[in-house]
Amino acid sequence: MLKEKVLFYIKNKDMDSLKTLLFNSEELEILHAFHDLPSEEQVIVFRLLTKDNALKIFECLDTDEQQNLLRSFTEEGLKEYINELAPDDRVKLLDELPATVAKKLINFLSAEERESTNLLLGYAPETAGRIMTTEYISLNRTMTTEAALDKIRNQAEDKETIYTLYITDSSKRLEGVISLRDLILAKGNPNVEEIMSKKAISVSTDTDQEEVVRLLKELDLLAIPVVDRENRIVGIVTIDDALDILEDEVTEDIFDQAGLADITSNETSRSEVLVHGSLWAIWKVRLPFLFITLVAGFLAGLVIEGFEEILESVTIVAFFIPLIMDMGGNVGTQSSTVFARGIVLGHVKMTNFLKHFIKEVGVGFSMGVLVGILAGFIVIFWTGIPMLGLTVGLALVSTMTLAALLGFLVPFVLIKFNVDQAAGSAPIITSIKDIAGLMIYFIFVTIFLGNLL
Repeated sequence: MLKEKVLFYIKNKDMDSLKTLLFNSEELEILHAFHDLPSEEQVIVFRLLTKDNALKIFECLDTDEQQNLLRSFTEEGLKEYINELAPDDRVKLLDELPATVAKKLINFLSAEERESTNLLLGYAPETAGRIMTTEYISLNRTMTTEAALDKIRNQAEDKETIYTLYITDSSKRLEGVISLRDLILAKGNPNVEEIMSKKAISVSTDTDQEEVVRLLKELDLLAIPVVDRENRIVGIVTIDDALDILEDEVTEDIFDQAGLADITSNETSRSEVLVHGSLWAIWKVRLPFLFITLVAGFLAGLVIEGFEEILESVTIVAFFIPLIMDMGGNVGTQSSTVFARGIVLGHVKMTNFLKHFIKEVGVGFSMGVLVGILAGFIVIFWTGIPMLGLTVGLALVSTMTLAALLGFLVPFVLIKFNVDQAAGSAPIITSIKDIAGLMIYFIFVTIFLGNLL
């Protein structure tokens, strides 16, 4: 795979071979490998790409990856790339950057690029005006087809799409539309107005982006023109932008339906603090939960001390404490991870939590039964004490069921109380599970091994 080859050449500092490999690789292949590379290796690969390939790859990256690359640019390199970006891609990036950084990048733009960028930034977010690109080709109706094709050849390299052309008058009012295919197939050399379609479907600059996507999909269009109140064309929205919007809108709708819009916003802010915040800010989030674990550790020690006589009478009981603790811990971690991922992807809905909760408890119980039976037989075979095998088996069933219950319940409660579940779930689950697991185990020891005490 390309990723492995890239990492091999970087590890061996063979930049010449890496550059040759990238030159001979397809853009899509490079993009797939690029997403999987660590950030430092991404920078190395990006610097070895040809200018055209680098720009195409950059426009396809997530904004986080784009920002990581921007931090590695020299000022001259930054000016070059920000000016080369398509206006709509540039605005999408600027929307994600801190205001001071965005302002700095805008100042790097040429007068022409700054004008097109400020035009888009002037429209409300999530409208056609904000997501459109100003890189389109317009034709005059009195042009001959040959003149129109010459204009397309001269401008095509700098435009977003050339497959649909828009007919405008001298004031840029939209008069019609024509496809590149119709121009090429036109016999003789007719004027554009003789073969154009006067039914040009358009949207206004304040049309909601979801409506734009719906029109593109229903009408099977590659692009749709955006006009102002005087029907002057100011840009176009292309199908590739529509697909990005569709993905974002579907994700947003999933979160809304699950009651997670505020949660995702909060989680983003907290993640920003935990990753990029000061040491003090990170301490404030994480240390309180670790203190809970510290206190719970002492309490678990008190539980063991309370059953000291049992441990002295039946020493072998102590051998299986780590087994009970570890299996419960693993199930708790699995369940909390399933909950967190389900919340993010919309598979677990806060409004229907009880259904998911009951199912997860059932899963924990079923796994506990299977593991408990297996472990019980192993203990009997190892120690020759059937009641000890029963004790360990039942303790595993109970502890694993409890851990699955906590794995869903604890993060749910933390989210409800607007507490950071990423930092708090594991310590709280571990603390409760350890104390309860020890109590359960020693209670079963007392019940089933009382004759040995």
